[in-house]
Amino acid sequence: MPNALFVVSEEGYWGEECTTPLTMLSDAGVDITVATPSGSPPVIDERSIDPDEVGEETAEEVTEIHESDERLNDPIPVATADASDYDLVAIPGGHGTEWDVNQDRHARALLVDAVSGDEGKGYVVCHAAGILAFAREEDGSPFVEDRDVTGFPNAWEEGIVDDHDRMPDGRKLPYWVEDEVEAAGGNWDAELDADTSVTVDGDLVTARGPGSSAAGGEKLLEELDIE
Repeated sequence: MPNALFVVSEEGYWGEECTTPLTMLSDAGVDITVATPSGSPPVIDERSIDPDEVGEETAEEVTEIHESDERLNDPIPVATADASDYDLVAIPGGHGTEWDVNQDRHARALLVDAVSGDEGKGYVVCHAAGILAFAREEDGSPFVEDRDVTGFPNAWEEGIVDDHDRMPDGRKLPYWVEDEVEAAGGNWDAELDADTSVTVDGDLVTARGPGSSAAGGEKLLEELDIE
């Protein structure tokens, strides 16, 4: 069966965007390894396990997986991973990715190598789509140039940050994903009128946000030829 590497943030990953595809792939027999930038356990965005934010059922399910899943609690350092060892490199979102995963040169290389390899695939969700703006091909050209992608839209960011781009926890958001991806040449469409948004461009799969987590997982199973 295929195997997958999940690269998860230590600065705040959005629970559902990680646990939903992780569970779906695991249930289908995919062997999953978790990596974080330093090798320390990932940190969850508290809003993604707040019942008032995501509902009691989702909050309970995500909390249980976050606390008990051995793979999440014993990750490897991103720098020690090799994309050629995996059929899929998946990067769940959450605002935290803007401070660590998206800026990690090893994480960027893993994604580029996975998509550029003979058989690998890459998957990014929500704010993790920001990594596309900073990743580069071997010749230095933007990885996302002329690729069709989706991710966390400006229209949603406006409802979260204040006029100075400060998050509810006081941290200043360093950039807006949609702006950076478009500036790097990506063909951005968050399909705001649709309930879910998942885009496939070659071996790159992108998903818009939490509500597209299950649809993203289904698309990954399809891309990996798992019924």
